[in-house]
Amino acid sequence: MSNTTRPRRERKVSVSKTFASSLLLLGLLPTTTAYTTNRYFTNNAGPRPRPARWGPPEKRDSVPLVISNQCDGTIWPGIGTQAGTGAGTGGFELPAGSSMDLMVSTDWQGRVWGRTNCSFNPEGTGASNLNGNNGAGAACTTGDCGGVLSCVLTGATPVTLAEFDLAGGSSNDQTFYDISLVDGYNIPLGIIYIPGDDPTLQDIPPNLTNPACIATAGWLAAPTDMGTSGNSSNATYPIPYESKQTNTKVASWCPWDLQVTQPTKPGDGVYPYPDDNIQRPIFDPCLSSCSKTNSPQDCCTGAYDNPSKCGPSLYATSAKAVCPDAYSYAFDDQTSTFIIPSGGGWEVTFCPPGRSTNILATFKDQMSTLSQEGHMTKAILQDMMNVTIIEEVASGSERVRGETPAFKFGSTGALVVMLACAVLW
Repeated sequence: MSNTTRPRRERKVSVSKTFASSLLLLGLLPTTTAYTTNRYFTNNAGPRPRPARWGPPEKRDSVPLVISNQCDGTIWPGIGTQAGTGAGTGGFELPAGSSMDLMVSTDWQGRVWGRTNCSFNPEGTGASNLNGNNGAGAACTTGDCGGVLSCVLTGATPVTLAEFDLAGGSSNDQTFYDISLVDGYNIPLGIIYIPGDDPTLQDIPPNLTNPACIATAGWLAAPTDMGTSGNSSNATYPIPYESKQTNTKVASWCPWDLQVTQPTKPGDGVYPYPDDNIQRPIFDPCLSSCSKTNSPQDCCTGAYDNPSKCGPSLYATSAKAVCPDAYSYAFDDQTSTFIIPSGGGWEVTFCPPGRSTNILATFKDQMSTLSQEGHMTKAILQDMMNVTIIEEVASGSERVRGETPAFKFGSTGALVVMLACAVLW
């Protein structure tokens, strides 16, 4: 199954490597451990040491990692491995409408991101002369990893990240994952769970596992398109979506000074700063406060390595509003980390259809119970089908079933609305 295209997609994407470039990749592999990672992953790492290996893994010790491109143009996914055995590639070209089927080990920890507007030399070892830099420097507009096709370094900011630790927890038997905007945002991203043949994992419904972050103007579905739009959901288990954003609002969520390329005023002259009446481009990559300044105050490091001293910046608050399930800054891990039993595989989809999800705010209690029990219970499944729970979180009211109050996001204000008609689809 490794390095093959699924039948429902357009075509196989092949990645060629020279012997010299392979040696270079293997030599630089230890540098991939220098990632900014979800604090929950670090604080809840299991006891078993897991050195990083290039891969691919042996079939008996592997799970699928599918990477799909639903954008309207080619992207170049990057893959980084921090622990366990990777897919045997660090990146490749992926045309619109196609996907790549890969395998990673069951104890893999790593990240996936999308690179845009790339131009490589024929060997994939550097930038093409076509981009005007004579083969030196970055090969991609966003997400570049040292100018090579198959990454061994993490992507240059800003990038939307899918982060995974498939063997976390005290017994290495839990999967932690998130969509991270801590390093900024470039393109929409969604994660879909692949439970495989294990009946216990198949019981986990998609509205508890499949987050999405769609913060690009023009890609957001209408607010009324709820419940079963994208993310492999269904009418039985409708996914809670963020409902307050519109494409107009999403076009301007990034703080003005964090835009990678600030738009210029039509014609001559310099416009006043900021001028929110200036139309921004659809492709508007956004740096995080930390990735722009790298300061301890913005990155919650050094003297600011404490939640009482380092709160969400304007960037983090804005990111959380458009993508409630996303990890927005260093101390946002408790409201942005998905935890399920280990064993299944994953599909990372770029430019998924639908809207950003708000799963964790809605089903925090159910996610907590699943992580403690290690399997689904009848009570959780009943809750996952209950639109009333979603509506209660949306209105901020208390639950009336004698159970724990519904979780609220506190200062972010990103609450969900789920239309009851979604379950009738």
